Amino acid sequence: MNTGLRITVFAAALAATFGTAYGVGGAVGPISPEPKSGTHGGSEGHAATGHEEKAADGHETEPLAGLEISRNGYTLDLKTPRIEAGKKTDLRFAVVQDGTGRKVTAYQREHGKDLHLILASRDLTVYRHLHPTRAADGTWSTPVNLPEAGGYRVFADFKPRGGEALTLGADLAASGRYEPGELPERNTTAKVDGYEVKLRGALTPGKAGELTLTVAKDGKPARNLQPYLGAYGHLVALRSGDLAYLHVHPNGEPGDGKTKPGPDVSFTATAPSAGAYRLFLDFQHEGKVRTAAFTVQAGGAAEMPEKSAAETVPAEEVPGHAH
Repeated sequence: MNTGLRITVFAAALAATFGTAYGVGGAVGPISPEPKSGTHGGSEGHAATGHEEKAADGHETEPLAGLEISRNGYTLDLKTPRIEAGKKTDLRFAVVQDGTGRKVTAYQREHGKDLHLILASRDLTVYRHLHPTRAADGTWSTPVNLPEAGGYRVFADFKPRGGEALTLGADLAASGRYEPGELPERNTTAKVDGYEVKLRGALTPGKAGELTLTVAKDGKPARNLQPYLGAYGHLVALRSGDLAYLHVHPNGEPGDGKTKPGPDVSFTATAPSAGAYRLFLDFQHEGKVRTAAFTVQAGGAAEMPEKSAAETVPAEEVPGHAH
């Protein structure tokens, strides 16, 4: 694992039906810190596809990843595009090589896994960080139980052996009675399972900035966080409206001689535009992975009112960290 940031940037593209039903915008720009060699979006970046956005200085930014279900000769084949809300279902998919139709079975492990799967609802109230299992024929599967009907987005982050790192996305529908939710109010403190996580710093459009998250349990700083996938914390940011996606790993890593196991975990990130974002921090303590969620505003637009009480992530949403 490289020291410092490992990032994957991509934007969600909507099917026409979802775009109408949920009022989601169009193409988006990347959210990323300064590109580094060996990171997604850096020297290993994907080939340009025309889905670029202008940076603050007018230059083209890194090409978007995850905007398409297919890229660079690979396709995300979601075999269960529709499931029933409130019912535990096996989500099945495969990565297929275009031209041959063969399922990919050889991957280069990244952060301890061959493939990382992120699942989020369109209203950003449901979030899962999943690690599915792969059958011998190349089919991946993981159990999911989505609490509400509506539109969801599935993101697969992987690197085929001998190829470039890719992030592909596909739409997932959960049937049942659907009532779109409101984006949770702005908050800088989140509570989950007796833990309190505080966020310092801000996302600034077009400018890299540091975000620091401080973890405490029962009012005491958690100074013994445990490595989770090779780091003390993982942060995912989703832009409200189009689900532009950023997966950032913290500054430093366990065993580098300078990174402490808490209570602070820091990241560097740049927002591509003004707007509201949801941040999801995954951290491990006492053998269990938990998720703290935040809603933040990146400059430009009028400030969102901050919620006076800390937001709590429902416990039933956390077990998405299946391995």
